[in-house]
Amino acid sequence: MVVVHRVFRRESALLPRLVRAVPDGASTRSAQISAHLTDYVSGLHHHHALEDELIWPLLRSRAGDAEELVARMEEQHGRIDSTLEAVARWAPQWQRSADSVAGQELALALEEHRLALLDHLDDEERLVLPLVAEHLTVDEWDLVGRRGLENLPKDKVMIAIGAILEDATEDERAYFLGKAPLLGRLAWKLMGRRQYATACRALRAPLQGEAGR
Repeated sequence: MVVVHRVFRRESALLPRLVRAVPDGASTRSAQISAHLTDYVSGLHHHHALEDELIWPLLRSRAGDAEELVARMEEQHGRIDSTLEAVARWAPQWQRSADSVAGQELALALEEHRLALLDHLDDEERLVLPLVAEHLTVDEWDLVGRRGLENLPKDKVMIAIGAILEDATEDERAYFLGKAPLLGRLAWKLMGRRQYATACRALRAPLQGEAGR
């Protein structure tokens, strides 16, 4: 889970910067960033849905003192959803027009979203993961990881794998790829790594010259 959380930490930090870097009226670029934002939101919703389905019920039934914590996690999911509703109010207008005022409002909404997200991720890593290690089996935990990728469109799989591996340690990379089928590992080695690097360059190029970053 920590490896996946790093994806959301990184991308939630990048998104407001990417929005602010789009020149006023550059609607082709705003459409590109908006597509990335859509993927981010979809991935986060899917991640939270898996927790709601596969983790919280098990902790409620097996960890006698987990009820208050699980309720807190669910409340935080709701708070994050509220911040994403604010993002959704500005995203369509900015996507169409790349209007700088809408872009500033969108960036501010994304920053508010990140604050709520980081509170939640910090709590999960500090409070929930120890309970997961104690009360979920290895197979139950592995199911969460498998379900995280299984519903992705085929053209998104290599990008998702690259996003997960980007900030992973060597041990984490070895573990993650070791769980992948042979064809998946070969696809990553032969084309996925290059595909992800190309996508990152196209997305993040305007940020490379930012001073003090």
